[in-house]
Amino acid sequence: MFLLDVLAIPKDDPIAFTFFTGYMAMMAASVFFFFERGSVDEKWKISLLVSGLITGIAAVHYFYMRDYYMATGENPTALRYIDWTLTVPLMCVEFYLLTKAAGAKMSLLWKLILASVLMLVAGYIGEAFNPDGGSTSHSVMWGVISTIGYIYILYTAWFGEVAQLASNSGNPVVERGVRTLAWFVLVGWAIYPIGYMCMPGGWLNIGLGWESSNVDLFYNIADAINKIGFGLVVYNIAITSTATAKAQ
Repeated sequence: MFLLDVLAIPKDDPIAFTFFTGYMAMMAASVFFFFERGSVDEKWKISLLVSGLITGIAAVHYFYMRDYYMATGENPTALRYIDWTLTVPLMCVEFYLLTKAAGAKMSLLWKLILASVLMLVAGYIGEAFNPDGGSTSHSVMWGVISTIGYIYILYTAWFGEVAQLASNSGNPVVERGVRTLAWFVLVGWAIYPIGYMCMPGGWLNIGLGWESSNVDLFYNIADAINKIGFGLVVYNIAITSTATAKAQ
């Protein structure tokens, strides 16, 4: 089965190649995170479980997205948003779990989840339900609504409640880790609005002629970097804090 999957990938199609590579990389990351749960203190086990779920869910979706793309040659928009609607809120959950010991409340968790859902649902409506195949006003309106959710998460991670709790945690490893995750939100997540603006009616599509079909390659690379990278940062926090606690 594995050999047949590899042979089915066209040699001159980097999008199909990155779909397959992303699938394998995220599946391997899930196995790693699940196995490493036994190496960290009890308080970090849920964080690694969530990291494994993020990459595991993404791996399953990439398996189906790869098949969809190879059968149709089109962007699997609905499957991408299903993946993101499950994994992005879980990435936000990591912020809550990392700052829980410093006093993070459930209200923070729900605000982050609701902001991520707003960001994704608005983005999906803007991309999948664009009338006339490319209305700029529709694209901009839903893009602005989606951006509100993104800016809230970005602000909370850099300057708001998450940043303040990490600073007050008394754990420099957590503080540095949260700041690294905030960089992922600022830089790593930036590829997604760029892809959104490449769809018919989007600013980059209208202004520069960029097409959404060319963005799949960057989506695939960004997904692997963001999701696996998020998990590795959490793993580093967990394993370093565990080693520090044992040394004391």
